[in-house]
Amino acid sequence: MRDIATLDIWIVIAVLGLGSFGLRFVFLGLIGDRPMPGWVLRHLRYTAVAVLPALVAPMVVWPPATGGTLDTARLTAACVTIIAGLITRNVLAAIIAGGAALYLMLYLVG
Repeated sequence: MRDIATLDIWIVIAVLGLGSFGLRFVFLGLIGDRPMPGWVLRHLRYTAVAVLPALVAPMVVWPPATGGTLDTARLTAACVTIIAGLITRNVLAAIIAGGAALYLMLYLVG
C-alpha cells in the first residue's frame, strides 16, 4: 500500500468539507426561506424510504461475509423483511423479522 502524504490527506478533507458545506448552503442558505414547488415536495417524501434499501441492497447481493457471492441466508432474510414490511406496515417489525430470519438461516445453513 502506498503512503499518502499528510498534506494530501488534509487537502482532501478540506475540499470534501467545503463541498459538503456548499451543497447544504445552496439549499438551506440560499433557497431555504422560499416555498418549494409541489413537485419537489412530492419527490422529497420518498427520500427516506429510498435510503435504507440503498444501504442494504449491496450487502444482500454482494455480501462481504461470503466473498461477494450471493448467499441464501441473506437473500431469504431480505425477502422476509420485505414481506413483513408489506404485511405489517411497520418498519421495526420488518427489521426484527428480517434479523430473526437472518440469524435462523445462518444457524440452519451454516
